[in-house]
Amino acid sequence: MSTLRGARPLAPTRFQAPRIDWFLMAAVVALVVLGTLLVWSATSARSDLTGGDSTAYVRKQLVNVAIGVVLMIAVTAAEHRWVRMLAPAVYLISVLGLVLVLTMGTVLNGSQSWLVLGGMSIQPSEFAKLAVVVAMALVVAERAAGRWRAEVGLVDVVLMLLVAAVPAALILLQPDLGTMLVLAATVFGVLAIAGAPRRWLALLAGAAVLGATAAVLGGVLKDYQVDRFMAFTNPDLDPRGAGYNVEQARIAVGNGGLFGQGLFDGSQTRAGFVPEQHTDFIFTVAGEELGLVGAGVLIALLGIVLWRALVIAYRAEDVFGRVAAAGIACWFGFQAFQNIGMCLGIMPVTGVPLPLVSYGGSSMFASLLAVGLLQNIHLRTATPAPTRYVMPVRPARVPTGR
Repeated sequence: MSTLRGARPLAPTRFQAPRIDWFLMAAVVALVVLGTLLVWSATSARSDLTGGDSTAYVRKQLVNVAIGVVLMIAVTAAEHRWVRMLAPAVYLISVLGLVLVLTMGTVLNGSQSWLVLGGMSIQPSEFAKLAVVVAMALVVAERAAGRWRAEVGLVDVVLMLLVAAVPAALILLQPDLGTMLVLAATVFGVLAIAGAPRRWLALLAGAAVLGATAAVLGGVLKDYQVDRFMAFTNPDLDPRGAGYNVEQARIAVGNGGLFGQGLFDGSQTRAGFVPEQHTDFIFTVAGEELGLVGAGVLIALLGIVLWRALVIAYRAEDVFGRVAAAGIACWFGFQAFQNIGMCLGIMPVTGVPLPLVSYGGSSMFASLLAVGLLQNIHLRTATPAPTRYVMPVRPARVPTGR
């Protein structure tokens, strides 16, 4: 076969592995593995939970992790433009799920926050956190498109608050105070990162304090939720009632010492003194059985996840990616602080899981979906543009006269 003279031969295409963020991936894998072991330890001796099968909960958690990994890979591999296009649909589905919870949901631990479908319990409020972050990022990106200055104005702030207000109101009606606090902190962080003026942020903070006061005085919160706040301010007020969870959690963490009592050997954990230890109080298992060192490693892994999320946000090439990645960092950061803080007695008990660690399908799915979105944004930034091969043009022959 003949070839054109002067044409540069095409270089053979070499396979390039996806440039995923390996630091983020390693920290996520370590957290999921550690969390699965802690769930196993927290439930293996609890026949009242497992029905005599010591591996019942760890097998369920492994299924949750497997499904979450599939979701994470799907989001990571998706085209970035499709992620933006599907953001409104994800937001509407999450709002629909919250509406269904209020109409046909199941009451667990005092809140109507769960949908039971075919033996599987789903908590739509967990997915609402990610949906709100993505929707707010999309509002900022669409409003910033075509501007010569990417400033956030009053209209932008109002639109973002409206996007967050609908899920927030539905969550407050459940009432799920823990998720509401996490969502409020996430929204505030997204607004700050998007560039909202400081005076507006101060006004929003003041309005939030007034709203919380009105919710307490207006009877929106349940009595047990108010009692938990009172117990937080004074743990000795009701040590056998509202303050029982915090008291037992602090005892469990204190029992661990420097190196812990050993995995599956924690005395408080084996006796089942800490309520909801495999979900909301999973950190107490790490504190008691792995000690200060093991609990410090868990916190360090969470810190790596937050660090990589902020790095991805800083390097993102578009407004949507930057705001979404930073919003995920705000979500993970505050929820982790809230969860660990209530185990140590420095935050009120509100019932939020530890991301990537606590038992639960909805929390694991939402967290791994968020990790997949972070990797998707990172791939868009890290993957170089395809090389173009240009065929050189031969100069035209100039006719010469005789």
